[in-house]
Amino acid sequence: MKATFMYGAGDVRVETVPDPILKETTDAIVRVVRACVCGSDLHPYHSMPHSESGNPMGHELIGVVEEIGSAVSTLRKGDFVVAPFAFSDNTCSFCRDGFQTACIHGGWYGNPENGGLQAELARIPQADGSLVVVPGIDESSELLPSLLSLSDVYLTGYHAAHMARVEPGKTVTVIGDGAVGLSAVLAAQQLGAEQIILMGRHRSRTDLGREFGATDVVAERGAGGIAQVLELTRGEGSHIVLEAVGLMPAYEQSFGIVRPGGVISRVGVPQYEDAPIGFGSLFGKNATLTGGPAPVRAYLEAAIQQVLNGEINPGRVFDRTVTIDQVPEAYAAMDAREALKVQIAL
Repeated sequence: MKATFMYGAGDVRVETVPDPILKETTDAIVRVVRACVCGSDLHPYHSMPHSESGNPMGHELIGVVEEIGSAVSTLRKGDFVVAPFAFSDNTCSFCRDGFQTACIHGGWYGNPENGGLQAELARIPQADGSLVVVPGIDESSELLPSLLSLSDVYLTGYHAAHMARVEPGKTVTVIGDGAVGLSAVLAAQQLGAEQIILMGRHRSRTDLGREFGATDVVAERGAGGIAQVLELTRGEGSHIVLEAVGLMPAYEQSFGIVRPGGVISRVGVPQYEDAPIGFGSLFGKNATLTGGPAPVRAYLEAAIQQVLNGEINPGRVFDRTVTIDQVPEAYAAMDAREALKVQIAL
């Protein structure tokens, strides 16, 4: 099969490798119908040291079950499925609490042990707990982009809003106009936020943000952006800040605009270890900090039904489609901000 590997910063290659096989009785093999490049894939694209062996890439897919292990009981060959970006048994104590990304038997893709999902075939560990069947869907459906977005990007945005307890009457500010930020706007709209301020400077993206539900757009960053949000909120600040970037300036912007007693919810993968929490940031405002890796599996069934019912169309964040051979071009396009999010059609 063909699969994507990264050999260092900016060095993405598509190579022919052996097909994956069942390693455990709880595994499944899935033929990938759609995969995509994630904004978080750009972090190693910028900074990964050179590697002789390469690292398998990708953690998002929808596809068709080709083979199942002897212990798999809820799936059949031919099922059309969504795979969350982290696998889990969906039965352990943490999974039952709704935090499948902390599953004691779970793990991550994009490493030599579990492989990557930007490939023609994928081995899915803990298949019963991880894969969710989508009824009545085939490979020609116009809903494929939206279903693919449920593997990570939309439900990561939803997780940010859910953890922050977005509800009617609240003002929500979303920092970041990438696919996760735009998904957070859509999720906040779905949860009934009264005012949604999107902080982003790319017009094509913020226009989509307005269509998703943003009531205001602030293009400035730093002190100027904070001042504009305060003006839009009568000097009070935002009840909720959804941070979808992962860089320190975005975090600093977050505590600058959150109102006293407010919530900052971070889902941008942090590219820093130390974040201020003292009097000038969180403590002085009695602000709550929440967020983390989205337990996509906790939200999948409900979100799939919303897509099938036509209630949401989060797949609009995909603005380019490539073949598996064109994946290096997809990374370059997203890195240059020529594309918002690229899907891979197999």
